Amino acid sequence: MSRGVRGAGAGQGAVAAVQLLVTLSVLPSVIEAQVAGVLDDCLCDIDSIDTFNTYKIFPKIKRLQERDYFRYYKVNLKRPCPFWAEDGHCSIKDCHVEPCPESKVPVGIKAGHSNKYLKVTNNTKELEDCKQANKLGAVNSTLSNQSKEAFIDWARYDDSQDHFCELDDERSPAAQYVDLLLNPERYTGYKGTSAWRVWNSIYEENCFKPRSVYRPLNPLAPGRGESFYTWLEGLCLEKRVFYKLISGLHASINLHLCANYLLEETWGKPSWGPNIKEFKRRFDPVETKGEGPRRLKNLYFLYLLELRALSKVAPYFERSIVDLYTGNAEEDADTKTLLLSIFQDTKSFPMHFDEKSMFAGDKKGAKSLKEEFRLHFKNISRIMDCVGCDKCRLWGKLQTQGLGTALKILFSEKEIQKLPENSPSKGFQLTRQEIVALLNAFGRLSTSIRELQNFKVLLQHSR
Repeated sequence: MSRGVRGAGAGQGAVAAVQLLVTLSVLPSVIEAQVAGVLDDCLCDIDSIDTFNTYKIFPKIKRLQERDYFRYYKVNLKRPCPFWAEDGHCSIKDCHVEPCPESKVPVGIKAGHSNKYLKVTNNTKELEDCKQANKLGAVNSTLSNQSKEAFIDWARYDDSQDHFCELDDERSPAAQYVDLLLNPERYTGYKGTSAWRVWNSIYEENCFKPRSVYRPLNPLAPGRGESFYTWLEGLCLEKRVFYKLISGLHASINLHLCANYLLEETWGKPSWGPNIKEFKRRFDPVETKGEGPRRLKNLYFLYLLELRALSKVAPYFERSIVDLYTGNAEEDADTKTLLLSIFQDTKSFPMHFDEKSMFAGDKKGAKSLKEEFRLHFKNISRIMDCVGCDKCRLWGKLQTQGLGTALKILFSEKEIQKLPENSPSKGFQLTRQEIVALLNAFGRLSTSIRELQNFKVLLQHSR
């Protein structure tokens, strides 16, 4: 190679190095500048959410997720995809989910019906009786006949009520308990056509979008999707909210994958941690043509909506009849105390999302739109059974169900207000599966916002 060519190559390399340093130096400030201020469609600023989450919510929700009641989640990962022929399950070892042996699951969680959360005497005989109580679950035998009939009606109502999600049948032989702490959400290597098809189906077929409008960064788009946000702003509030919730969920999941990335594997021992390059690929304003910061703002919007749902459902759990039962009386009492403390914090937040602005038009039109909203989201929950990676499917199902439960709460305000203090309600109820999904899904959002703060610091140090 000639000296001139070498010199030119060296010059180009120096220029590239300088460009890289400039990019790294401005990236934190660019992200902070674009992911800031007041969120659209609500009156809350991002800095307030960051502070509230860091000092109030994150430490408590992390502890709550470690409690037995919330760490064991029953799920069916073998349901077939209802929309297309499956590509086959991911063979990557990190995609595998290790089910929890029945012997490891607390006896109070295993015994009885999925609606069971009432106080019961913690003794073996009663737990054996509970296993036989198909209709009533683990209900104290001293309940009156009238109360038992109320529970039966309550169970019938649960089977017929309108859910925002397709719930797994916990009685199915294919449903298994999973210890969420032993199967954390992180980057597994699952990607490519199968993963893209899932998200493409969610966005293209379920977000109220005509096929003539392409979402940003869609590789199939003839242009760059410039008309997308013009179209989005022209939608009614409800349909804009729907898109933002899905986009926020997608952003949250991507943040988890960036924060728990397989960095290296030495002597069979994997090392997981934050991957700055992957974070930039998914969220950097330059690399995503401005789309990354929009996605992160939608994460904050989703956080606000689920925060609002928790504040609204607090009266349900504050009743003396409700006990997060695992069979360990002392731990159960501590778990409920911690949960109620989190609810108190959610109620203290001063800038909640106002769900009353949704479905507020004429009654007939509002009812029709609400049903369309519900069915679109329910369809997305079914798409989660098309995810080829078991670990991704587990966390996709849980977080989708958690969001669906939050929506159910927000649109059941009247029923929640009428809850009786000392008897079950036929107007509103949550299964244990919904409760576990709701709090873990919100925990994931809280973690995402915390991880975003960590990435900002890492980017600052990498200048």
